[in-house]
Amino acid sequence: GSIFEDSHLPLHLWLQVIHLMCASKKGISTRQIQRMLQCSMKTAWHLTHRIRHAMADGGEGGPLGGMGKHVEADETYYGNKPFRKVARGTGHKRVIVSLVERGGDVRSFYVETADIPTVKKIVAENVDKASTLNTDEAGMYTKLGREFGKHQVVNHSKNEYVRGSAYTNTLEGFFSIFKRGMVGVYQHCSEHHLHRYLAEFDFRYSAR
Repeated sequence: GSIFEDSHLPLHLWLQVIHLMCASKKGISTRQIQRMLQCSMKTAWHLTHRIRHAMADGGEGGPLGGMGKHVEADETYYGNKPFRKVARGTGHKRVIVSLVERGGDVRSFYVETADIPTVKKIVAENVDKASTLNTDEAGMYTKLGREFGKHQVVNHSKNEYVRGSAYTNTLEGFFSIFKRGMVGVYQHCSEHHLHRYLAEFDFRYSAR
């Protein structure tokens, strides 16, 4: 029932790969692991995906934030296809919604579209209502913000990025690490496996 089940690879090699995946800020490529372990590409790929499966949080840590704590919510778009605003989240770039507690954990979700019902469900299930919610000026957060202890908004369209404790820069930093890793290290990720890579980057950020 563990990630090591049916594996013929020695345990010390498993632990070496786990260490490398946890310690490398932007991840480590399957090809690099293949070279280091002198195994097949299939074995290295299978190994890393099992580890990513173990890294998945699944919300088991309880809601983010709480009284006196700040949680940032935002979405980003990942992929090589051209992005058109008229088709936001409808098959062009892949939509990722993330939440981060300042000084705490991050949780990311791959969704079909970042519409009000989808984002509301994610935030409601993963953020303590006593938290201060920090977002950009997107309309979908306006009504949602009223359900929290406080809602702080920065207007990115007017080049406002910080106003006191109101900002989403923590999450922007996480998105930057994720995208640099996906482009510079992994280079290609199918839609089917995107949630696995998100679990890896979430785990590494939260356990830093």
